[in-house]
Parts: sequence; C-alpha cells; structure tokens
Amino acid sequence: MLTTQIALLFALTLHAQVSPEVHPDRTVTFRLAAPKANEATFYGDWMPVGASQKMTKDPNGVWTLTTAPLPPSIYIYSFTVDGLTIADPINPRIKLRARTSASLLEVPAETPGLWEARDVPHGAVEINYQKSKALNGETRSFWVYTPPGYTQSTKQRYPVLYLFHGSNDTAGGWVLAGQANYILDNLIAERKLVPMLLVMPFGHAVPFGSPREIQATNSDVYEKYLLDDVMPLVDSKYRVRNDREHRAIAGLSMGGGQALSIGFKHLDLFNSIGAFSAAAPQALDTTGLAKHKLKVLWFACGKDDSIFQRSADLDTLFTQRGIAHTFRPTPGAHTYTVWRQYLAEFAPLLFR
Repeated sequence: MLTTQIALLFALTLHAQVSPEVHPDRTVTFRLAAPKANEATFYGDWMPVGASQKMTKDPNGVWTLTTAPLPPSIYIYSFTVDGLTIADPINPRIKLRARTSASLLEVPAETPGLWEARDVPHGAVEINYQKSKALNGETRSFWVYTPPGYTQSTKQRYPVLYLFHGSNDTAGGWVLAGQANYILDNLIAERKLVPMLLVMPFGHAVPFGSPREIQATNSDVYEKYLLDDVMPLVDSKYRVRNDREHRAIAGLSMGGGQALSIGFKHLDLFNSIGAFSAAAPQALDTTGLAKHKLKVLWFACGKDDSIFQRSADLDTLFTQRGIAHTFRPTPGAHTYTVWRQYLAEFAPLLFR
C-alpha cells in the first residue's frame, strides 16, 4: 500500500513538472510550482497586448492554466508571479530578447507546416563574430543561413537576403522563434524558392534601453554597421553574388522600418525590399527609384496590429506616387505567427 502511494506521489510530482503540455485537441496546460506565491497570471502572444489570465493554485502549490484550442504555430508566453514576470522555469525553449526573456510553445500542425522540420535536406546556420569598425571595436555577432548543398557545390554563388528582427529581439530571433531556416529548407525542397543565403544581424546598434536621444540614432548607426562591417564580411567569406540584382533586404517591426529606410537610401545595393508589420519611417525618400527600379516591393501587416495604420499609410503613399508594390493586409497581430507567413510569401518572389 505504501509503495503504491509513493508511486502515485512520484507520478503526480512528475506531472506537475510538465509545462507546457500540448493535448491532442490542441489545448495546452501550463504549470508553475510556486507554493509561496500569492498570485500567478499568464500571458501568451495570441492574447491582446496587456491582457492576462489568472492561474489556479492546487493544494501542492502548483499553479495551472489550460487554454482553449490553439491554431498550430509557435507562440511566446510568460508567467507573472507576485508582480514579477518570468519565463517558464521548466521549459528549455527560451525566447531570448535584448532585455528580459520568455518561453516558446510549439503547437504542431497535423501535417507539418512550412515552419516545421520536415524530412527534406536542411541548410546550416552559422554565427559569425567580428570586431565592428562602425561600433568602436565592439565584438558583434550575426547569423547566416546557407541552403542545402552549399558546402558541396563549391563553385556555385548564391543571392542574399538581409533579414532583420524587431525591437527587443536578438540576432537569432528569426531562427529561434521565426524558424526561418526550416521555412527556406521546405520551400527549396518544393522548388518554390531560389536557394539563397539569409544574413541576420543584431539590429540594436546602440544599447537597447538607452535614453531616447541615443535610441533615436539607432537606425543611422545600424545602417553604417550593416554597410561597413556585415556586408563586406559576407561578401568576403561566403560564395555570394554581390551585385544589386542578387541582394534583397527585409525585416519585421523595427527591422521592417530599417529595411525600408536602408533599402530606399541604397537602391544601388538592393533590388528588392520587404517589410513585415513595419515600424515604417514617417519620411521615405523614393526619388532614387528614377534610376534604380525595384524588382519587388512587398509589405504586409495584421489588421489587429496596433501599428497597422502605418502600413496602410505606406500603401497610400506608394499608390499616390505611382510606385509598383504589393500590400497584404492579413488577419493577425504583432507576432511571429504572421511573420513566418510573410517570409514564406515574400522569399519565393526574389531572384527570379
């Protein structure tokens, strides 16, 4: 009898340490062992920004919450315990940020989606470190995806998409949360994508959280870092086609604004621009299009996004100026769920 009770207690203890637990109906249970806490709430990025849900505490001091069924995707979530917001302490999948962190939840699709690992040839992701001339000798890193076959086809040169993350993210955001490498692997396997490199730098060229007057210089400093440090190293280290016709630039949120600003200022370097839920600049100089036409100008934003109007205004501006472009208003908010979709739609348009 005692042995049975011990076994039951052990099983319950193990179960309490499962978080998140994805059920067959795609509901998800989250658990947090915090017996001394007075209150615990939950936030997932499918919820409205600023919202929270109260968790329930059981007699063993484990707080739980079970969601409604969630669409297949990868989500970001966190707990707030007595006023302190934390990542899930027993979930090894962490959403790194420039400041603070959260956790990642994957709800798989019945048939693996474009953002999931499929049984196809995979590319590689490499982290490059360099001492930045533009940033006063600071050592910086940027991530590079090379497509399947890159190491075998030693004479082939590839086009490049420079892909930027959003505010308070890291250089690894497009891989760790965006699954950009799997998206490209799967599109290449379906013969829908020209094999290309992705170059993903860290977009905070000045320290995140700096005073406003310093933060205001970030885009200009980042532009210099990209052009003077990152691009020369990519051109010298990787087998890339380093002419305008084989370079594109894109980004999400803050990175979308950076892509628009840098792309239009340097139309001699990039022939395609993409912006996903962009923090679009209020002033955009498009006069360079008289000399350098864009092959692709594509942007999208979720209708539930708080900055949707900035993309709508950009659509109006381009329409008024007679600039060929594609604007995709979609369902959704300011999350990687829509940004993965946008990358999967934008990338196949490039380098055709």
